[in-house]
Amino acid sequence: MGAAESLRAAAAIWDIATPTPGRLPGVRMAGFRERPAGAVDLQVIPYPAVTVIVDLGEGLQVDHDGGRESGAVVAGLAPGVLRGGGRDVECLQVRLSPVVAHAVLGVPSGAVVGLADLWGRSAARVSGRLRAARTWDERFAIVSAALGERAERGRAVDPEVAFAWRQLVGSGGRARIDELATRAGWGRQRLWSRFRAQIGLSPKRAAQLIRFDVAAHRLAGGASPAAVAAEGGYADQSHLHREARAFAGLTPAALAAAPWLAVDDVAWAYRR
Repeated sequence: MGAAESLRAAAAIWDIATPTPGRLPGVRMAGFRERPAGAVDLQVIPYPAVTVIVDLGEGLQVDHDGGRESGAVVAGLAPGVLRGGGRDVECLQVRLSPVVAHAVLGVPSGAVVGLADLWGRSAARVSGRLRAARTWDERFAIVSAALGERAERGRAVDPEVAFAWRQLVGSGGRARIDELATRAGWGRQRLWSRFRAQIGLSPKRAAQLIRFDVAAHRLAGGASPAAVAAEGGYADQSHLHREARAFAGLTPAALAAAPWLAVDDVAWAYRR
């Protein structure tokens, strides 16, 4: 079975719900229900967002280098190799721009923690309300309200840091790093320090993650590793191979067929 066929087969096992666009800037949500019910074991592919996964069933688990989390789980940027698995999976996934995540979660780079570690008892209250809700629209509204309340109380990132992040995302990770500080109106040392503290990665590492994400989706779309490397800002194909290994522990060929990417066109309407 080729990569395209593998992805179509993986996508076919999920019922996917998405909210009306524009609920909250920098926040994207999708609901997943396994079809047909059974066992799931998927490797999570890193994405340039902080990810929150709320289990609405009875057994979703996220395995990572530091152990295992269940219930409501938060994964920061570039968290290393993660696997999600369980039986009869039903969950809600939220992707937060790190600019938003700083205010509502404060999760550092690479951290994989329970939502309760960040929100305390309110995490259980939100999870309980999500489980009791009858429709996905109700669930999306509950999450939007909880995030909006936290965003109002949280500490926003510096405008200069938000500007630098937008430049990196808008360029697909190919913005000139040395020019970011000048364009933001800060000195290099200050921007690098504040960016790392508030986003969780250095600007260079953030650019690499964003560029990797673009490459991963191009590979999943059928582009050859050679073409992706040549057009994506990589020095050569071996450079792409090293980055794929570093972020996902996979070769470009394995990344192209990763089931985690199979649902993106439906769940996240991927655009760059």
